[in-house]
Amino acid sequence: MQKDPVGRAAARSGTNDGDAGQALIQARKLGKQVAGPDGGLTILEDIDLTLNRGASLAIIGRSGSGKTTLLSLLAGLDVPSHGGVWLAGHELNAMDEEARARLRRRLVGFVFQSFQLIPTLDATENVRLAAELAGLDRPGERSIQALRQVGLDHRLHHLPRQLSGGEQQRVALARAFVHSPPVLFADEPTGNLDGDNAAAVTRLLFDLQRQAGTTLVLVSHDLELAARCDQQLALVEGRLAPAAPEPAPAAPAAMAPMPPP
Repeated sequence: MQKDPVGRAAARSGTNDGDAGQALIQARKLGKQVAGPDGGLTILEDIDLTLNRGASLAIIGRSGSGKTTLLSLLAGLDVPSHGGVWLAGHELNAMDEEARARLRRRLVGFVFQSFQLIPTLDATENVRLAAELAGLDRPGERSIQALRQVGLDHRLHHLPRQLSGGEQQRVALARAFVHSPPVLFADEPTGNLDGDNAAAVTRLLFDLQRQAGTTLVLVSHDLELAARCDQQLALVEGRLAPAAPEPAPAAPAAMAPMPPP
């Protein structure tokens, strides 16, 4: 009988998925190069990273700095040019794409800037599909419960086009957390939202993350959102570095004294 690469990785690690104190995400000497018109182009170089259960990390950087590429490598959606990634003790480099997909269904949730809801499915069906793929019992009941948790019990049977942007992202949060994933990857989760909806989604994201004990990795241009995480790192020339603190606002200039009358 053919052995499951996920099972072999678990045996090597000697741990169960999501054990307390376990490093949920590890990257060692991770790098990514692609071919360019003038030769090889380095996007990421020598990335080392360790995140334990329940930790939250924000990765910031300018557009094109490689943030989304790093997220894809950590989630096993892309393969590195060198180095390795371990997700809940499973070595992603040792798996084929089918095995990595099975692992993601069980252990990972995703939230995207563009929501990524299936347009022909209503809110409950979008969440239920994720619950079924994760192998949950009573997926319909769990889906409704997840939507109620994000305040959408009055939108259970609405299609995505019938929902506001903020409501669509709340459906996406319900979908991501329906199976209480050990790991959540969020790519610009408030990027398409106005200020009020962004604040509401941010509160929900961190409330759900704390309740589930989920390890969160998010990439964002929003420094206020990034500041909600335990740790902030910046991608600079393909390498991770501590994020510089936001400069304090300049003190107002002193007014010149009024001349005597």
